[in-house]
Amino acid sequence: MAKAQRERVVRMSVEQPLWRALTAYRVLTMLYAVLLFVFTRENFERPWVAVAFLAVMFVWTLVTLPKVANAASCTKPFLVADLAIALTGVMLTPVADFHAQQIDGPTLPSIWTAGSVLAFAIKGGWRWAAFASSFVAAANIVERGHPSQDTLHNVLLVWVASIAIGYVVEVARASERTLARALEIEAATRERERLARDIHDSVLQVLAMVQRRGTSLGGEAAELGRMAGEQEVALRTLVSSGLVPATRASEDAAQGAVVRTVEVDEGDDDDAGTGPGARLCDLRSLLAPHAGSKVSFAEPGAPVLLEAAAAMELAAAVSAALDNVRRHAGEDAQAWILVEDWPEEVIVTVRDDGPGIPEGRLAQAEGEGRLGVALSIRGRLRDIGGTAELISVPGQGTEVELKVPRGKAGQPR
Repeated sequence: MAKAQRERVVRMSVEQPLWRALTAYRVLTMLYAVLLFVFTRENFERPWVAVAFLAVMFVWTLVTLPKVANAASCTKPFLVADLAIALTGVMLTPVADFHAQQIDGPTLPSIWTAGSVLAFAIKGGWRWAAFASSFVAAANIVERGHPSQDTLHNVLLVWVASIAIGYVVEVARASERTLARALEIEAATRERERLARDIHDSVLQVLAMVQRRGTSLGGEAAELGRMAGEQEVALRTLVSSGLVPATRASEDAAQGAVVRTVEVDEGDDDDAGTGPGARLCDLRSLLAPHAGSKVSFAEPGAPVLLEAAAAMELAAAVSAALDNVRRHAGEDAQAWILVEDWPEEVIVTVRDDGPGIPEGRLAQAEGEGRLGVALSIRGRLRDIGGTAELISVPGQGTEVELKVPRGKAGQPR
């Protein structure tokens, strides 16, 4: 029974750690403001004003922790209310402690105010940060009456830092959208290549055979062959071109770049699998059926064990190479298959005595949508971590060397 596969959606977000850091910052700075008042309460002319405000700030901070958990929960009304509480605390400072203006001391909320500005920056970017920090700067200047150089320095520092953080957040979001789009393109490309390999190994070859046989038979069969040829060209064009359109995942990165992964459930190993526990397969048993009067098969005396998925992909690549021999070198061409089993890798060589491939022919064929070498051979080897090298000299045949490192064989890429 085959292993069941299920798709799991993983969200990767550069922005999310910033929200977690902001949550911790708000709690720590709230405790700092409370402790600062406890140790300096004898300096307050109206300590009850400070106690009342700090109690509100304490409760507000704890109650609104879910609001700063992510961008979706951090709404505009919350941001406005949070900034209003911070500004109220700044303006109440001289009411609770008149001498705070003269000694340039900390305000009631102290550095907790910066948390409100940072929430604006992470939520809306540098423009929102500039808006909120400007209000905080104005409140601090008004609260001081005659602001000192240190006050102006601190206000400017908060203003510049919040704008910088907001800009970084905007860049991170743009990067996530780009990453999501790149992942979509990569996944679609690999799926298209897989489908193209299957189509090339089955449908396209049948259509090409119908075209050749129909042309040779003539009459109504010739017309059928012509139609099969047209469908072959159209199908080759379809599987060899086009990119996927942008989807909602790449357009909305508020929740992070979306990555789809496939998890393999543990179960019966009757079918091919990957990973350390995958079933091993003797490559010789998959290649032996190719041996015949026109194909010579040389194999080691001991089993050549590979993970089943890698072995089948490698065998399919060999089949594609032999199909190319029959198609381009002729039915009378002789081919040889050599299997080499090394500790680090498995090498399979397919050689023929045909006319060889003219220089530039492979690139031309790929441009025409004939993807036998590009997908059925190189694409299969790339997907299992291997390589395919083609050597051809006009008049001296063609040699295809397929290498699969044992450490990578069967690992999905």
